[in-house]
Amino acid sequence: MLRCATKEDAQLVSNYLPAHVALTRAEPGCLMFEVTPTEDPLVWQVREEFTDRDAFELHQRRVQASAWGKATSHIARDYHVTDLP
Repeated sequence: MLRCATKEDAQLVSNYLPAHVALTRAEPGCLMFEVTPTEDPLVWQVREEFTDRDAFELHQRRVQASAWGKATSHIARDYHVTDLP
C-alpha cells in the first residue's frame, strides 16, 4: 500500500504516477506492475512482480533516483516482498 497523509500528497501521487508506471513496466524483468486507488482517496494498492530478486533490486535503485522517488519519498509505503519459487 501507498498511504498518503494529506490531499496534497495524494495529488503528488496522481501527478507522478503515470510516468512511474510506464517506466516501471518498461524495465527489464518487470512482469506486472499495478497501482490502483482504493476506496480511501489517500491510499493506493500496489502489486508488482519481477522475474527475480535482481530485477526487483534494479527497480528499487531506479525508483530512488527517479522524479517519482524524489517527489514521493516522504509518503508511507506498506509493502510485503515475497520471493516466489
